Amino acid sequence: MNAIKKCIIFWAALLLMANGVFYTALADHNGHKETRRYQKRDRNHSDHDAKRYLAPANNPIYIEECGACHFPYQPELLPSGSWKKITAMLDDHFGEELEINPESENVISGYLIANSAEKSSAKIAVKIMESLGDRTPIRITEIPYILKKHDKVDPDVFKKKSIGSLSNCRACHTTAEKGIYEDDHVVIPQ
Repeated sequence: MNAIKKCIIFWAALLLMANGVFYTALADHNGHKETRRYQKRDRNHSDHDAKRYLAPANNPIYIEECGACHFPYQPELLPSGSWKKITAMLDDHFGEELEINPESENVISGYLIANSAEKSSAKIAVKIMESLGDRTPIRITEIPYILKKHDKVDPDVFKKKSIGSLSNCRACHTTAEKGIYEDDHVVIPQ
């Protein structure tokens, strides 16, 4: 009788331990799955997820020349007609006179036009193009889709010294340089 009790206790303990290991492994597995999902979503897109994100700006001349003064916006944020207008007005670039050598100007213009919104399958670029119709704005802040995405933000937020204006994407969009503009990655600075 004593041997039977010991056998039952042994098997019960073994089942309880196996059950605990199973649930621990299951819980751990789900955590890893969640982590992998975020890692995939937040990866540096050298292989650019065409359906979801914009490609990061990757032209060194564009980044050096334009990024010296402001955020180097992804070309997919404007249609080619807008980029043509902007690069044609370098003598009055939003109140500034730019001095860029003709070779660099051609490289920048070619890069922006070749990678513009209408040539992209990224979700944001498609929505931008749908919202524009036949308009060719010279400011990203004039795009109806961008304005709609920010319409619930209190206008005083954009007046904060740490933000300045709606055109300062990376002030709130912490992953803007990677081409990720999802709400999950927005942090309003103080």
